[in-house]
Amino acid sequence: MSKMTRRGFFKRIFTIVFTALLTTGVGYFYARYIEPKQMNILKHKVKHSTIPKSFSGIKIAQFSDTHVGHHFGQAELEKVVRLINEEEPDIVFFTGDLMDNPLEYDGSYNLINILKQIKAPLGKFAIYGNHDHGGYGTETYEEIMESSDFTVLKNENTTIELIDKSQIYIAGVDDLMLGRPDFNETLRNIPEDAYTILLAHEGDAADSIAEQFHVNLQLSGHSHGGQVQIPFFGPLITPPLGSKFYEGFYYFDDLTLYVNKGLGTTREPYRFLAPPEITFFTLERQ
Repeated sequence: MSKMTRRGFFKRIFTIVFTALLTTGVGYFYARYIEPKQMNILKHKVKHSTIPKSFSGIKIAQFSDTHVGHHFGQAELEKVVRLINEEEPDIVFFTGDLMDNPLEYDGSYNLINILKQIKAPLGKFAIYGNHDHGGYGTETYEEIMESSDFTVLKNENTTIELIDKSQIYIAGVDDLMLGRPDFNETLRNIPEDAYTILLAHEGDAADSIAEQFHVNLQLSGHSHGGQVQIPFFGPLITPPLGSKFYEGFYYFDDLTLYVNKGLGTTREPYRFLAPPEITFFTLERQ
């Protein structure tokens, strides 16, 4: 039995045992009602030599994959907004999948008044996830986010400029699964020496992006950290384009990727060893 086959065999055995444990009373209760309700606040420093000096100390908030309507309601979203505002970020990014099914969720436009309360003096930016396009919800999502004072980036980039005229670039690509992504258009006309942040819902594009384009920081979501992880083996199931890079930091030459585990759930309302998160990054000139 080869090393890979042996690993696959043991993973299958662990999966069976672990699934059995989750179906017991304690395991089920925790995975269904405890961990999905957690909202971990994670804080990181991001250092790079091309970050302008005046941007040192700028705080970025990232939240992702709320999947409102699938066991995640308006009360939970209000809590997210409160937790973000308590940290007083300068910039806020939402990296896709606002509603689980935009056309089936009756309270979609009620989300505007909630999201509008997020404060970010240097701007709020959003991109499409696959669920934002799903069920012909593309226009609904765009209208909600723009009415909530978010700039929706769809294969385009913009700048954040401080009073001393120093800039960083923010780029957002359309969803890789159900959108029409165009990385050349997304990153067009960005100077090689500019610090560039790319918002891309699916993280698995990072290795090819690192090879072909100038990007310093990529922020993604989509994977939910697998939602359910097996100790020592990792995620039980990961989605397409969210299996290679499913949580946390990854490094590729000059590109740093961060994959946010998101806040909601989809398909099944369980989380185990993949708690929801809101992530804050403080920029620092290296």
